[in-house]
Amino acid sequence: MTRMTARLSVTAAAATAPLLLLPWMAGPALAHGAPTDPVSRVYACSPEGGAANRSAACRAAVSANGAPFTAWDDLRVAGVAGRDRQVIPDGRLCSADLPGYRGLDLPRADWPATRLAPGGRLAMTYASTIAHQGTFRLYLTRPGYDPAKPLHWSDLPTRPFAEVKDPPLTNGAYHLSATLPKDRTGRQMLYTIWQNSSTPDTYYSCSDVVFPAKADGTARAAESARATESAGAPEAPAGGRPARTPVAGSSAPAAAAAATPASDGTPGTPAPDAGDGTPVAEATRPDAGPSAPLVAGGAAAVLAVVAGAVLVPRLRRRRPPSTG
Repeated sequence: MTRMTARLSVTAAAATAPLLLLPWMAGPALAHGAPTDPVSRVYACSPEGGAANRSAACRAAVSANGAPFTAWDDLRVAGVAGRDRQVIPDGRLCSADLPGYRGLDLPRADWPATRLAPGGRLAMTYASTIAHQGTFRLYLTRPGYDPAKPLHWSDLPTRPFAEVKDPPLTNGAYHLSATLPKDRTGRQMLYTIWQNSSTPDTYYSCSDVVFPAKADGTARAAESARATESAGAPEAPAGGRPARTPVAGSSAPAAAAAATPASDGTPGTPAPDAGDGTPVAEATRPDAGPSAPLVAGGAAAVLAVVAGAVLVPRLRRRRPPSTG
């Protein structure tokens, strides 16, 4: 009788375990993401950032943080609802005022960065683990921005130079396309806000970028040139392709979402070199990023294990195997 009772308990637990997991699977915590191209500070300095996470800036950020940036895709604040400038204080824009990311606010001019061309096309890869609705707003610091000072809201224009609503999740990432302002030179900050509409969360990220002093008329058209930071280039996330410099003539991903171009921006010709000796980082390819279908498959595997073993001490987010 005791053995039969135990068998019935196991069967009942196995049958109800998937139902107990459903709220966890559908919760807002799965709406993770961050830019990998142009590489964001949090991704470059994460354990998955490759050689970039060994740069002087990243070492200083981790030291100031007191812990590594393992959760590079979880820099989010709930309940902001568009009140970004009221909720996130000056000097803490890169960390979104979250203690677990405070190292990202260090004011210094040697963060791993991505080379872009003024007036050229921006092809952003925003890696994410699951599709969610929401709007991306892209800001570029004003001319005269000083990277050696903390980032303030006054360093950013009031209006974004591009806004993309509900882009599709393709190969584990959102691909955003926009025209860059044509009046930027030197080091600047690309600040991205992703306000979810299907969850209460808003994500924030800082991507350091470098514009050449002069555009090279013979450079490749419609393609931002990217070189490697002296510390090295970050690797692509699990499931993505290895980081590499874009080849001449390559176009933006077919799944790129159309963005509202800058009012003063016109397509330009990117330069292969900044021309000012500023070190920059090679960014992850636009098609890099974790694979959403594989993540879904991983979740199914978790359910299968739960049904067989019954006891679940804790759930860990799994990263998909490499597809590249």
